[in-house]
Amino acid sequence: MELVSPFFKMDQLVKDMGEEFSLLLQYWTDNSIDIKFGGFVGERDFYNQLVPGAEKGAVLNARILWSFSAAYNFSEDERYLKVAYRAYHYLIEKFWDKEHGGLYWAISEQGEVVSDRKQIYAQGFGIYGFSEFYKATGDAVALEYAQKLFELIEAKSYDEKYGGYVEALSREWNTLDDMRLSDKDANEPKSMNTHLHILEPYTNLYRVWKDEHLKQKIEDLIDVFDKHIINQNTAHFELFFDYDWTVKSSITSYGHDIEGAWLLYEAAYELGNAEQISKVKDTCIKMVDATINEGMVEDGSVFNEKEGDHLDADKHWWPQAEAMVGLAYAWKITGEEFYLHTMIKTWKFIKEKIIDKQNGEWHWRVDQQGNPITSDVKLGFWKCPYHNSRALMEVMTILNESKT
Repeated sequence: MELVSPFFKMDQLVKDMGEEFSLLLQYWTDNSIDIKFGGFVGERDFYNQLVPGAEKGAVLNARILWSFSAAYNFSEDERYLKVAYRAYHYLIEKFWDKEHGGLYWAISEQGEVVSDRKQIYAQGFGIYGFSEFYKATGDAVALEYAQKLFELIEAKSYDEKYGGYVEALSREWNTLDDMRLSDKDANEPKSMNTHLHILEPYTNLYRVWKDEHLKQKIEDLIDVFDKHIINQNTAHFELFFDYDWTVKSSITSYGHDIEGAWLLYEAAYELGNAEQISKVKDTCIKMVDATINEGMVEDGSVFNEKEGDHLDADKHWWPQAEAMVGLAYAWKITGEEFYLHTMIKTWKFIKEKIIDKQNGEWHWRVDQQGNPITSDVKLGFWKCPYHNSRALMEVMTILNESKT
């Protein structure tokens, strides 16, 4: 069935997204490779100027590995595989702790370790990248690295008493006083964000390694989200917790809500448990609806977050990308065209306000008037190609499947 929306025919929509996907990957191919010091540069500013001396983060490098491996798996374009190989070798050579295992948090521009902590969030993205690279290449060593990280997370970070995973550990996998993922995060032992980005790579690893222990851990994570992380009254995620899952924050993160909605569905679907899929479907739709009703504007754009009565109304790039995917999944699950039409509004907003037509890639954020914030970086520790490239691949796949 060739569905016609108010804005586009389906084929035109896929064509538009495919063109932007190619431009995105070309931007990263042209601007991220560090010819001087190896690997990938640490930062470029709003105007695309290289920021000398910027640290290189494990998360950025693992996300580049995932993005270019996934892009190759999606398109079979050999150019993407070449960048994926570079990311794979650099991650092992410079970020892997050869004595204690796991990925360091950050290295210098020249490749020297500057932060040797083991942030579990980063280990998760390592699994995400290594497993996708294995899918692209069949390289058994890449799968072994993903498996090692899974085993380390389970051995070192899993909370035997209360379930779930602690945020961060030292290089030697001992406890830390400061476990924060970033300066803006609360210093609490557990977070929604880290659990979401363990669920996500575990699901990806299970696609290529049908291990029963891994399967059980994914089921346990879905259960943790249901029991502790999702507020069943509001259909929003709680963000930070004590060891015993006492809630320690009052922030609503709209981007994480709609991202988590589809990642939970994806995990349940991959495991194939019909009862769990049915339950997670309902959760997914409730969370998408809550984001639409409370965190979205009529033009399809998504606010950043809300704490109490204070709304951060800036529109960051990644919640817009994740909204596209969450809405596409909601349409796929329910068949209700309202979700498709809302997704097209979000895509229209991205095209008009978020995509940087002058310097390439996407603006980090725009204000309520749609003006980009020029103090933000274009590429950096947290500004990676994974949210937007993944959104385009996911949505194009769903749209193409709907035509058959």
